[in-house]
Amino acid sequence: MPANAEPDYVGLDIAKDQLDYCIDEHTEGRRPNTAEGRAQLISQLRGLPHARIILEASGGYEKVVVAELLQAGVEVCVVQPGRVRAMAHAEGLAAKTDRIDARLLRRYGQRYKPRLAVPADPLAATLRELLEHRRALTTQQAEVQGRLALAGPTLRTLLDTQHTFLAEQLAAVEKLLAEHIDRDPCLRTKAARMQEVKGVGPVLAATLLAYVPELGQIESAQLSALLGVAPHAKDSAKTCFPRHVRGGRGQVRTVLYMAAVCASRWNPILAAFYQRLRSHGKPATVALVAVMRKMVCLLNHLIQNPNFVLVR
Repeated sequence: MPANAEPDYVGLDIAKDQLDYCIDEHTEGRRPNTAEGRAQLISQLRGLPHARIILEASGGYEKVVVAELLQAGVEVCVVQPGRVRAMAHAEGLAAKTDRIDARLLRRYGQRYKPRLAVPADPLAATLRELLEHRRALTTQQAEVQGRLALAGPTLRTLLDTQHTFLAEQLAAVEKLLAEHIDRDPCLRTKAARMQEVKGVGPVLAATLLAYVPELGQIESAQLSALLGVAPHAKDSAKTCFPRHVRGGRGQVRTVLYMAAVCASRWNPILAAFYQRLRSHGKPATVALVAVMRKMVCLLNHLIQNPNFVLVR
């Protein structure tokens, strides 16, 4: 799109079986969420001089749509559902249907002009799929372990079999993750670089490579806010409320938290930092979040500066 051109925002609400779109006040409709339906929609959008699609992240149903739109050369913006819903509340809009959501998305794009989506890196996309499958396996494994304690003899046999199967599947996925990273020189170098920090293991390294493409490319303060480990102020007049972290990328924060727990015990520098905060009266959770933020800043610096040497 030319730099001085005004985009034609199109709201697109994505469901499992259908796509509702709103091109303008008089042009809206619905297509089936199939290969043929998406192709028809793309053909229709190509008739617009400067089409820019606004859609919500919808639990994964948007991935194929976004990929096909980008491949067809159509500009796409993927926005957070909570922000769009907040605008609806601000407008006093209580009703919610797929068609209303498509209109709302179009207005959201016109008002806030969100950033454009970029094609997903195939290597990172594969990493995300493997990590999501690993997360599902670990969740199932934890559930089985919890039921084992109360199981009778017959059920215990079944649960033991299931637990063994899940352990084998988990080992297979972790092997695939390691092989996938090792095959690409860039991923292999970054993963090895991050694991120089005591407390950072292969799972955290893979998670950062998969979900944080900005690592090493933006300032550490921005990255901390992006991942949801930077406390936000909550002050009013002379009152200063406690600051809290919120938002960010949940898949990364979960893994980063466990890495921070490990680092607060075994990393000499981060453990000393953690103990200093605790000695000053900071709650354990607050101190751990501070360790998480320190780790993010350190890892970002490591990727940005290949010549930086860690203190041993």
